[in-house]
Amino acid sequence: MDADYRALAVVRSLGRRGIPVWVLRHGDQLLATLSRYNRRTLSWPSQDEEEKVNFLANLADRESIRDWVLFPTGDEGAALVARHHKTLGEHFQLTTPPWDVLQWWYDKRLTYRLADKIGVDHPWTLYPANGKQVEASECPYPVILKPAYSRSYNRFTASKAWRIDNRTQLLARYDEAKTLVDPGALMIQELIPGGGESQFSYTALCQDGRVIASLTARRTRQIPMDFGRASTFVETVDDPSTSAAAVRLIEALRYTGVVEVEFKRDLRDGKLKLLDINPRVWGWHSLCGPAGVDYPYLLWLLTIGEPIPATKAAVGMRWVRMSTDAPTAIREVLHGRLSLREYLRSIRPPVAQAIYASDDPVPGVLEIPLLAYLLGKRVLSGGRIA
Repeated sequence: MDADYRALAVVRSLGRRGIPVWVLRHGDQLLATLSRYNRRTLSWPSQDEEEKVNFLANLADRESIRDWVLFPTGDEGAALVARHHKTLGEHFQLTTPPWDVLQWWYDKRLTYRLADKIGVDHPWTLYPANGKQVEASECPYPVILKPAYSRSYNRFTASKAWRIDNRTQLLARYDEAKTLVDPGALMIQELIPGGGESQFSYTALCQDGRVIASLTARRTRQIPMDFGRASTFVETVDDPSTSAAAVRLIEALRYTGVVEVEFKRDLRDGKLKLLDINPRVWGWHSLCGPAGVDYPYLLWLLTIGEPIPATKAAVGMRWVRMSTDAPTAIREVLHGRLSLREYLRSIRPPVAQAIYASDDPVPGVLEIPLLAYLLGKRVLSGGRIA
């Protein structure tokens, strides 16, 4: 249900096993459509939710693909499937739980409410109802301003969060943000110090709250380094405290599907604090297959009712997206936070590549030209970058 690099990894995982895969694209995302394992590309008819649901239902009947497995790869795709679970479930096999479950992880206000209920730590967060409450707030600067959910794409939701360093900046940015998203969905949250070396993710395939397969990783480098819009360099690790906290959240909702639970260790008090939960494939999930846990394929098996093979995640496996990691590393080297030797050592082979694959080279070859095209298009249209 998308064509970005997350979708590309799903296409490759299934396609390499001879499972036919079609890609539904919208906007300018093209990477997954370029894969040799993509058998057919279709486009969404519009951004209207009802039209999307009707399109999917009609597609299943028209093309005789009823009971194919539907893989949303972004938040809005997952929310669409969850909100229309009954209708879509009559035409497809679904990898997404219904809305009464998914909403707890789609809306961060509910996510943190659940965390409070079961005793999982998270950053200090304020949910202002209006500008007056923002003016009266006593924030532990620096903070970030972010939406509880993102139903539209704009400069704010594309950034995921804006860093705020003082009260004047907060008031100005809040006024700007409320023109871009529902003001009631705005959140002000403390910025936990540290970079990607303090940020961990627990990933799992689950059934009714029971973990079937799992992998833990450290998001060592990301953009931006302090609060991480996207990972650029990731390593698999063994961190029992991360897995213990994440499993409590998974069990609380009796969750079924794949999930990434993001935490950051606060060096001020040593606590692991919940940041976000992604109830669908995440940006670096193409690392998991080489590390022994091929989530798209395992989820496909679970969905169609086939046995799940035993898995064990390898520790010390690395993943990089060179097009974004190289600029990130250069900035870190220039600021003295990373040595050139350390960087070169981190990307020495073997390392899983986010985009390039020797058996499917076209997406990797065209990634940089596509990024340049999208950047140029956004600049010419007057859009702001992050």
